[in-house]
Amino acid sequence: MAKKVLVVDDEKLIVKGIRFSLEQDGMEVECAYDGEEALNMAREKEYDIILLDLMLPKLNGLEVCQQIREFSNVPIVMLTAKGEDMDKILGLEYGADDYITKPFNILEVKARLKAIMRRTARPVQQEEKAKVIQVGDLKMDCESRRVFIGSREINLTAKEFDVLEFLVFNPNKVYSRENLLNIVWGYEYPGDVRTVDVHIRRLREKIEENPSEPKYVHTKWGVGYYFQA
Repeated sequence: MAKKVLVVDDEKLIVKGIRFSLEQDGMEVECAYDGEEALNMAREKEYDIILLDLMLPKLNGLEVCQQIREFSNVPIVMLTAKGEDMDKILGLEYGADDYITKPFNILEVKARLKAIMRRTARPVQQEEKAKVIQVGDLKMDCESRRVFIGSREINLTAKEFDVLEFLVFNPNKVYSRENLLNIVWGYEYPGDVRTVDVHIRRLREKIEENPSEPKYVHTKWGVGYYFQA
């Protein structure tokens, strides 16, 4: 089945180029040219991934990303013309899964989108891996990629789920930020270890009763992070 991609950018030539290139690879591409249009389309349809420009009319990319996260875990890749680290970290803080800085190589864009869709789709679970795992009040359903604390469902982004799932299935083992970046994001990921810190912090804010005194995801100071079973 063709992957459905929503491309959001107010520069029509950029959208046209991305659309043509993705369609050449057999993807279904829909386009939006401002933040409000993008948000409405994300509400009405399901996409496999959204490529979202940071600077948009009506609603900017961060606002769109934040509002989409209120109802969907669809992978979001931010496009930014700015190279400052703060913009990249802000994008991740608002729920983006990755970012690409303009000017970009379309081959890199396609490679990154495909890598993210491969990691987040996971149509076939490993036979030996439990479909549902429960630790205390925390329950993970790996097949439907849903997380619950007690009876309350927690809305995690695709990458937050990946980080938590990896740590849960490797309990009490400490992983450095570099290791987590390479394992969860992949060796080709151009970001730095602060990406891991951002995701761990957001994960704790969602699953921990008191994020400053975590019950599940712990820090081994000077070493890395681990899940306490």
